[in-house]
Parts: sequence; structure tokens; C-alpha cells
Amino acid sequence: MVVTDPALDAAHERLRDHARALAPALRAAALAIDADPARMDDHLDNPAFRLFRSMGIPKRFQDARARAAVRDLPQDFLGQMICSMELARGDAGAMFAGPAPALAGVVVRTMGDERQQAAFYERVADGTTWAFCAITEPQAGSDATRMQTTLTPADPADRTGDWLLSGAKKYVGNGSRGGVGVVFAQTGTSPLGVRAVVLDLPAPGAHGEPLDMIGLRGARISEMTFDAVPVARDRLLGAHLPATRRGMWGAVTAFYGARVQIAATAVGLAGAVYDYVSAERGTPAPAERRALETVSLRLAAAARLVHRTALLVEADGARGDASALCKLEAIRLVRDVTHRLPALLGRGALLDHPLLEKWTRDAAALELMEGTGDIQRLRLAQDYARSGAVPAGGAG
Repeated sequence: MVVTDPALDAAHERLRDHARALAPALRAAALAIDADPARMDDHLDNPAFRLFRSMGIPKRFQDARARAAVRDLPQDFLGQMICSMELARGDAGAMFAGPAPALAGVVVRTMGDERQQAAFYERVADGTTWAFCAITEPQAGSDATRMQTTLTPADPADRTGDWLLSGAKKYVGNGSRGGVGVVFAQTGTSPLGVRAVVLDLPAPGAHGEPLDMIGLRGARISEMTFDAVPVARDRLLGAHLPATRRGMWGAVTAFYGARVQIAATAVGLAGAVYDYVSAERGTPAPAERRALETVSLRLAAAARLVHRTALLVEADGARGDASALCKLEAIRLVRDVTHRLPALLGRGALLDHPLLEKWTRDAAALELMEGTGDIQRLRLAQDYARSGAVPAGGAG
């Protein structure tokens, strides 16, 4: 699948080609990582990991290794989505298994001051430190109004001092092995009481345990608990920002970008299935050829949608409608492709081709990340209703 898109200039096309050339290194490690995601020492030097990690580190914080990995490639949001899409064509689960700033990096870049950003990116630049972002809770999901994790003053008489973090988070990528990350918690009862802190691990009172996952096992989705974990005052993000931009605003902004990344990953995963089935099928029958051609066209259209959504979200971080639509369409594509194309290789394709079986599991997991399809549809319906296109009181 080769996508020609006017949204891509020569620099972004060069990035696409470079990431595409590294994608096979992820595929080569895919089954081993899926079988034992805790055993990563043999994979940390993977050149695809270096690129993926370095793309998430702003240039001013890059060390020599990151600069060598990125070279003169564009690191804007469009570039990051192109990188994710192409590396996911190697293997999405393996891509998420590598140490990288990930969603925590987006939050720190959005709400952290210069000193906080420098400290965070210095940690993740070493290539052996995973980052985590803990928002979702076992009982409340990502609903900030019901968040139960708390930040309380270590000294009740002094609210200008250090804090204690207590609570539980669930579905945290790399939460069981992360060395640094972001945790959202309540400092009060109002919506403005939600704050984010940077937490270095290990720390007394903090514990992470991997969940037994079927798909995207390399992402090491985990649950975390915090029992009066000490947090220094200067680890709170957003002190230099207006109160309205210190807490959930940063999380929501990060979510919008993360949805586009999941969409890019889904398109890349669908491309991996298409490439694999096309290569294994050899000379297809006419009906099979038409099916493959249809998928090829859908892949090209979905890639263009990701590119354009990345540009929209980078220009306006509040474009949650665009990111919701992008993720919805990309998940629909990868679901269709993983359900239908393997049949071209016979009824036992998922048994005979372990990568296809793995990718089917990974595709199902992507549906649950950064909001299910129903959540995206609800968001789009609400935006449509607010736009005035729907008369007050309904169409009746």
C-alpha cells in the first residue's frame, strides 16, 4: 500500500519511508514480545524503538542518540502519526512495548514547566525507562467528577508543602514497569481540583501489577495502587498555568491527540494484515483480487483521514470531534480487515499464521483504547446537536 497524499511534503514522505524501512524489525520481534512481554532486554536496541521514542522527545531535550535517530525528520504531530502508522505496519503490539514518552509525554509537554519537562525527558531518553499515564479508575473510568484518587497535604496545616498520593488506577499502559509517569488525582471537590503529578518509580507506597491481556500484550496494560505516596510540591504540573488549564484540560487535550494515534495505529495494523495476506495468497482469484483492491483503497483513504486529522488537531487542540471521527473510522477498517482478509488464506488461517491471529487480538484491544466506538459516536452526536443542525426539541 503506497499512499500519495497532498498533505505530505517531501520531509514527511522521507519520514514515512524511513519508518517503513524500520517496521520489519518490529515484526521480527512481535511473537516473542507477545509471548513474554516482561522479557524486553533482548529487544531494547531495536532501531524502531529508538525512532518511536525519539519522535516523542522535543528537539531541545534530545541527547545525541535521539538526534541521530530523528536526524532532520519532522517531529510535528503529523510526523508522529506517520511514524506510528508505519511502525504499526510492522507490529502494533511491539511498537507499544518499547520505552517511550507515550501519553505521559503529551501531558508533560502540555502542562509542565521547562524544568519539569527537562527532568521527564531526561528520564525517558535513556531507552530503558518506560513512561505511564494513570487516569482511568476501577470504579469511575475516566470521569473526573467521580475520581477517587486524592492528593492531600502531607502536613494538614500547610497546603503549600508536599503532598500524599492515595488511590487506584486501572488500564495503565506500562504501569507495572514504568520508571516515570503522570498520575491524575483530586485535590478538592470541584472540577478545578483535578491535578496531575509527575511520579518517579519505585516509590514507597506505589505498586503496579500487569493485567492478563489478550491483545496488545506488549503494552503491559496494568493496574496501579498508591498508598500515601510522597509527592514533592514541585512535581505538580501546571502551577504556571491558569487554574482552568491545570488538570482535566490537559488530560482531555492529551486524549484528543491519543485518539488520533490509536487511529494511526489501527490503519497501520490493517495495512500489516493486507500486506501479509497479499504476499501469502500469491495469485488471487478474481473475487479475491477485488476484495484486496477494495481494502487497498480503504487503507489509502483512512491514511489520508489520519493525516488531515493530525493537521486539524495540531492547529486546534480542541478538535475532539475530528479525533473521534478519525478513531471511529480507523477501528471500523481494522475490524473489517482482520475479520475478512484472513479467510483468503483458508479456514485455518489464524491457526496456520500466528501473526494473523495475534493481529486479530490486537485489533480488538485497539477498540477499547481512548474510548470505545459508542463513546466516539456519542461525542459526535453531541457536537452535531450543539452545532444547531438539529432543531431544539428534536425533528418531530
